[in-house]
Amino acid sequence: MSEKQGVLAGFRSFLMRGNAVDLAVAVVIGAAFTKIVNSVVEGVINPVVGSIGPKDLDRYQSCLQGPCEFDKATGAALSGIAIKWGSVLSAALTFLITAAVVYFLMIVPMNKFKQRLDALSAKEAAAEAATPVQKTEVELLTEIRDALLAQREGNGTTDAAALLTAQRNASEGSAEPGSEGPSGASGTSGGTSKKP
Repeated sequence: MSEKQGVLAGFRSFLMRGNAVDLAVAVVIGAAFTKIVNSVVEGVINPVVGSIGPKDLDRYQSCLQGPCEFDKATGAALSGIAIKWGSVLSAALTFLITAAVVYFLMIVPMNKFKQRLDALSAKEAAAEAATPVQKTEVELLTEIRDALLAQREGNGTTDAAALLTAQRNASEGSAEPGSEGPSGASGTSGGTSKKP
């Protein structure tokens, strides 16, 4: 039973992967888009070419060897070796039209949309970098503790006192009235630091 569940879970994860879903969407859109391209080739390009010669591009062919005789109804070669370059030209035109429509109607707008998203994310990143980072109370208390420990050991008493005063002033500016700020905690710590 667990082996069957494992297989079903693997199959479900395969179906839900982005590649499989994208491929399915591409196949469906490609099948629908082929009809549009074929109608453009048959309705626009073939009549333009038909104004010069035969209406159907597939009827364009050349004789490679021997005298060629063609059936007027089907266009097939009855004798000789014929090169059907008209069908190649038709397929190449269909490919070029498909590639042009996909590029100009899908790829170009998507690239512009991605550029706009990248520009917006770059602006947001610049705005976040421009805002100064406020120190938290924990960081201030850690710095005060380190300064008091340095003062207790007797290293740089005047520097530690100046640092303590600056930190106290900074924390009083950020502390809300009525709340116990880091300055109150530093006074308590200062009291305990005098003990031997």
